[in-house]
Amino acid sequence: MKYDCFIIDDEKLLADSTAEYFNLFGVKTAAAYSVSECRDFFREHTAQLLLLDINLGDGSGFELCRELREKTDVPILFISARTSDDDQIIALNIGGDDYVQKPYSLGVLLAKVKAVLKRYGQEEQGYLDAHLKVDIPVRCVYVEGRSVKLTMQEFKLLLSYLIRHENKVISKQELFENVWEDKFTGDGTLNVHIRKIREAIERTPGKPEYILTVWGDGYRFCGGRK
Repeated sequence: MKYDCFIIDDEKLLADSTAEYFNLFGVKTAAAYSVSECRDFFREHTAQLLLLDINLGDGSGFELCRELREKTDVPILFISARTSDDDQIIALNIGGDDYVQKPYSLGVLLAKVKAVLKRYGQEEQGYLDAHLKVDIPVRCVYVEGRSVKLTMQEFKLLLSYLIRHENKVISKQELFENVWEDKFTGDGTLNVHIRKIREAIERTPGKPEYILTVWGDGYRFCGGRK
């Protein structure tokens, strides 16, 4: 089942009341109260945005964030009563997208959540045909129904970028600046990543159908249609 928002907070009453409020305003929300319950949730469900507390009964929200970032790129907003700058810096440095201090206004938090959902909802969610399925929010790739493993760089920073710009020629310089955030990245690094992605998703890597080389210009994801 797909949810708009998923709350992980050991303050059960607060988590439940927040989820109930969000649901009343059309933001489909579920809640869990521990690290273990969060892991159980993601075995059967997905969510487009997470609200994550730092202090959880059976673990740390910081560690859970690091774990989640290896599996998903969805926005993570920390919600915590901890007010130190260090906590906020850590939260943002390990993959958090925002930091909301408790006690929070339900109305303000809902507005923030809706804004993030709207912004991310405008992006392509992935790609699907009979051969290839790419689910960008949960960072999953399937070829002929079989799960394919890609590194974070190969998926998050390259394949998803090309898919979001399907049929557009993306120059190497654009990939360097927007994927690696480093305009000095070398051609060799890019070529290796392109080759590995082709080996993972193409029927015949030497004759690619999805990621095409546009000589002198860059690359184009064409969805299996040349």
